[in-house]
Amino acid sequence: MVEQTTGGALEVKLHDKAGSVIPQIGFGTFQIPPEDTQRAVEEALEIGYRHIDTAAAYYNEKEVGDALKATGMAGKVWVTTKLRNCDQGYDSAMVAFDRSRRNLGVDRIDLYLIHWPFAAAGFFKETWRALLKLRDEGAIRVPGVSNFLPEHLRAVIEDSGETPAVNQIEVHPRFNQPGNRAFCEVHGVAVEAYSPLGHGKDIESEPVVAAAAAHGVTPAQVVLRWHTQEGRIIIPKSKHVERMKANLASGDFDLTAAELAAIDALDDPHANVSADPATFTHSQSWADQHVRGNI
Repeated sequence: MVEQTTGGALEVKLHDKAGSVIPQIGFGTFQIPPEDTQRAVEEALEIGYRHIDTAAAYYNEKEVGDALKATGMAGKVWVTTKLRNCDQGYDSAMVAFDRSRRNLGVDRIDLYLIHWPFAAAGFFKETWRALLKLRDEGAIRVPGVSNFLPEHLRAVIEDSGETPAVNQIEVHPRFNQPGNRAFCEVHGVAVEAYSPLGHGKDIESEPVVAAAAAHGVTPAQVVLRWHTQEGRIIIPKSKHVERMKANLASGDFDLTAAELAAIDALDDPHANVSADPATFTHSQSWADQHVRGNI
């Protein structure tokens, strides 16, 4: 069971060896161009975000690091980054991790994730062992995974004897992956939701709009509060300061049990906005990301 702390800023206690506590509302940087990233991250830190999420495949780690340095926050806030598919493998992961750490300008990365299982390549189990080694050396606080389905989680657990503390997956009202989330809960894996707002249909849905009217908040804030009340970590993204502030303030009210249940019931297993982890085989190289419009 994932533990949600009480009082002050929203936080989640992870089931890693150190019993780490992660800020529950982070700032996502996917598809923020490098030329905008430093400014956006500096603004997020000024507003009060204490958890920044990036990835090697976003090609903006250095700009995140520049923002951390410029604000004096390097080593003082939670930083997450992720390993590209083309860097999977034990030795390759070690090299890629060091490159990410240099880009970010930190001595230790708080949460380092395998970005996708990329099971077709067959390297994710040895990649997971590399992350555990880096954890044992003190270079990573918490090793974790992203986009892993139960079969991928089961494989690394059985191979290494260690369970990832975090699985960052696509979760939003119309695609909330109840089976994957249930597996994670049973095994003490914290779910971190990316694309937490989904697309327009999520925030335009009747239960979300009704709850927003009842609480005097925005539909987006309702969706984000649905996540945090159910214990998920979230990484909403915006380049607009007022939306950044509104996202961070989404923990200032509570939804009723009936409102939570109504939003849960919106789930549609075909309403994903990202790729299927079972079939995703893109390399995440710069050329691949550029061609697909991600950078």
